[in-house]
Amino acid sequence: MTQPKPPIVGIDLGTTYSLVSVFNAGEPMVLPNAIGETLTPSAVSVLPDGSIVVGAAAKARATTHPEYTAVGFKRDMGTSRLIQLGGKSFKPQELSALVLGALKKDAEVFLGHPIEEAVVTVPAYFGELQRQATRDAGAIAGLRVDRIVNEPTAAALAYGLHQRARDVKAVVLDLGGGTFDVTVLEIIEGVVEVQATSGDLRLGGDDFDLALAELIVSKLDGAQLNVVRDNRKTWARLLAASESAKRKLSSAASTRIALAELELEPGTTRSFELELRLEEVEAVWAALLDRVRLPITRALADAKLKPGSVDEVLLVGGSTRLPCFVKLATHVFNRLPLRTLPPDEAVAMGAAVQAALKEDNIAVSDMVVTDVAPFSMGIATVSAMGSHAITGFFTPILERGTVIPASRVERFSTVHDRQSKVKLEVFQGERSLCRDNQHLGELTISVPVGPAGKEAIDVRFTYDLNGILEVEATTVSDGKKAAVVLTQADGRLSEQDLAEAQKRMQGLKLHPRDALPNTTALSRADALYAELTGDRRATLARGIASFHAALESQDPTTIQVAREQLIEMTNWLRG
Repeated sequence: MTQPKPPIVGIDLGTTYSLVSVFNAGEPMVLPNAIGETLTPSAVSVLPDGSIVVGAAAKARATTHPEYTAVGFKRDMGTSRLIQLGGKSFKPQELSALVLGALKKDAEVFLGHPIEEAVVTVPAYFGELQRQATRDAGAIAGLRVDRIVNEPTAAALAYGLHQRARDVKAVVLDLGGGTFDVTVLEIIEGVVEVQATSGDLRLGGDDFDLALAELIVSKLDGAQLNVVRDNRKTWARLLAASESAKRKLSSAASTRIALAELELEPGTTRSFELELRLEEVEAVWAALLDRVRLPITRALADAKLKPGSVDEVLLVGGSTRLPCFVKLATHVFNRLPLRTLPPDEAVAMGAAVQAALKEDNIAVSDMVVTDVAPFSMGIATVSAMGSHAITGFFTPILERGTVIPASRVERFSTVHDRQSKVKLEVFQGERSLCRDNQHLGELTISVPVGPAGKEAIDVRFTYDLNGILEVEATTVSDGKKAAVVLTQADGRLSEQDLAEAQKRMQGLKLHPRDALPNTTALSRADALYAELTGDRRATLARGIASFHAALESQDPTTIQVAREQLIEMTNWLRG
């Protein structure tokens, strides 16, 4: 009997949280992780025994053991940065691979099947380097990632699944932990057509936390921001307190935070309690909200659409719960935005729909999705200014907003007498000078020798739905061709690098999955213990001690009861 083909899962690989989903019985379903939650923090930590823990336990350790923990590494995808964790070095792709590997295992346990392939989402404004880094992370994790889909496009797919009978012009505003995306789209009889996209790769909920942490420091007597930020543990605690306050201010006009034994200066600790009012917090967030407006304006302009012509505004991403963000969206579009889908899960749900489309699932046979290139791509050219030749100008071949997949060709000519070769340098961006854009790679082609301008070269850019760019050059006189698929540049992994990364990952000692509920409960309790004082701290200490005693008993029932009691106590004391 032929074995059923393993399902393709959808993965939202987020800056703050990641999720895995599958299309089942005509609907996308977000799957639970080892501790029964759907949101897996994009966090990696090295434990004292040298093993690696991923997810909620790692996120909790970001407060208590910041030097052993990494968060926010999605922002470094596509770079050559190395991240040090307790004596171990990781590339951003490797840390992302550990998160993908954890999600892969969660899906395999839930579905009872091995998982080999995934559709992975990325910010719409991710460039080609970041997309390739995401594919590399999938390969390291043992996942084939043939299809990359933009996060707001994925959210639109999940939304469009239930809107196929309608014609609607919509804007998706996706404010996640690390990035902000705007996508203008139209749904017509099941066809989801993306018309424009824009965004900011350095604007997300983490930036709101950062601004709030700086406000808190300004309220602490004698605190100097540069000294506090240099203390990793103190700064990690302030960021955790800021994130908690941000969540509370999403539904309250004020909140109080307590900071116990905070080290503001080396060797000196003090405790603080202070109130944060929503209006003063929003004042420090004003500059971030101003940055939200620019991508919205650009996306609407590219789509040739006025705000009043938009039928619906969809909010995606946990940070869109901020009242000030909702207020801004309402003001820009003169209508209340919608949360038709769970903001944290919408992208993952759309990834599952895209997986179903890739599998030719009959439930979505009437759905079609188109996307657009988020950036212009072109080559470096020379401009003649009188007797002078000015180099380094950027000439786009494939403009941003072009519906993809797409293929575009432009003709260029030689610039020097007796020129025998032409080097085509490929860039991505919107600036007039190449030096201000992102260098993607290069291609060299031999040309017949002759006077300047005699030989013409046709340069073709072919760009697919997964963000893979192929560059082809053809000499017009003799038809000779040279082509390259741009897969190597700074921050990318070569085939050898990829093989070595896979070998390193296989050699890592991963924390046992079945121990994660216990490790997570303890890590969360330890993180809260650092913030409490007095009787509340003593109460939690007793709960932690009871759980340690239960662990020593090695009795599964005793451990489960004690763990549930510790979780309940932690949640109660956190308030």
